[in-house]
Amino acid sequence: MEVLKIATAGSVDDGKSTLIGRLLYDTKSLTTDKIEAIEKSSKQKGYDYLDFSLATDGLVAEREQGITIDVAHIYFSTAKKSYIIADTPGHVEYTRNMVTGASTSQVSIILIDARKGVIEQTYRHFFINNLLRVKEVIVAINKMDLVDYSEEVFNKIKADFQALNAKSTFKEQNVSYIPLSAINGGNVVDKSENMTWYDGQTVLEHLEGLHSSDVFEAGKARFPVQTVIRPKTQEYHDFRGYAGKLYGNSIKVGDAVTVLPSLTESKVSKIHFFDKTFDEAVAGSSITIELENDINVTRGDMIVKSSELPKIDKEISTTVCWMDSKKLVAGTKYIVQHNTNSVLAKVESIKNTISTDYSGTKGATQLAINEIGEVTIKLSKPLYFDAYNDNKSNGAFILIDTATNTTAGVGFIR
Repeated sequence: MEVLKIATAGSVDDGKSTLIGRLLYDTKSLTTDKIEAIEKSSKQKGYDYLDFSLATDGLVAEREQGITIDVAHIYFSTAKKSYIIADTPGHVEYTRNMVTGASTSQVSIILIDARKGVIEQTYRHFFINNLLRVKEVIVAINKMDLVDYSEEVFNKIKADFQALNAKSTFKEQNVSYIPLSAINGGNVVDKSENMTWYDGQTVLEHLEGLHSSDVFEAGKARFPVQTVIRPKTQEYHDFRGYAGKLYGNSIKVGDAVTVLPSLTESKVSKIHFFDKTFDEAVAGSSITIELENDINVTRGDMIVKSSELPKIDKEISTTVCWMDSKKLVAGTKYIVQHNTNSVLAKVESIKNTISTDYSGTKGATQLAINEIGEVTIKLSKPLYFDAYNDNKSNGAFILIDTATNTTAGVGFIR
């Protein structure tokens, strides 16, 4: 079954957790004890409605404050698809959490309170989706019940967001607008009887109608080797396979390939998926590849088509989202983790910070936590990479602090 990964974003009290809870409830994805807990909690708080935020706000602090702090992953399925929702916080101090949640998502739902319209945080949420090149964005204009289900209010917010969208450099992005009332269930799973002027899809109908071709960006085939398989059993005495996950595009038996960084050439002789063999593997497949000749391939190497070599360099220009309380400054050493490859690196320079409200850049010599900036990094050995805009999987990396081994930042190669 196809799996769709979704990230949510919104300001405090825009109703992200309520929307997700309503999706789970109306698709009958909540267990009986969870529904009973929601009913009991809602009654104790004196609500005359079900408080669906309890379905997602897992931390005690989240439930007490009524806000989302950590990134929570919620799983549910329908007859057509399986879904993974990353419920991310909306505060500016949790920008790093928003980047984390959106980094693996193919769809983003940006919630807007119909009473407030497009605000500063809306700019930030949309900017992050542009930065991460999330191809499908649903602008969910929530709490329409509090503005008397006004079509005029919906059209005004839609026009304001379209003006924001005009600033985006990611023109392949598809933006859809849905008016809803998450608390009452209007246009979440079922059509709202109070918004008959809206003739579009509900949130679930839109998600169900998306196909892989709608949300995945095709690039060049990239196969980072995770491990070398040598069973050395009687049956597979001479077997030598290279296991990993294929990104970007498909690869076929007979394709001429090059192993990086050695630049050794060979051809694909077999493609294994568990106990079966195939003539072709598509992007996203976890497979084992056999090559025609016995060459030296190890973890951290990358197999690519010989006609589609990536860039190879010891210096990269990047956009970095900083996640550490210790500021990023020039001259500091970090480990660049790029796919399965780890490279010692030094921050050469920090050019500026990038404003998430589309107001431009500002000169800077350091990055503080949650700031995004343009950073040049020098590497101890060549990296084989693509620009993030050309190949998301081969253009992203993380920076690891050599002293604490913590993930200090996430970067996107320009």
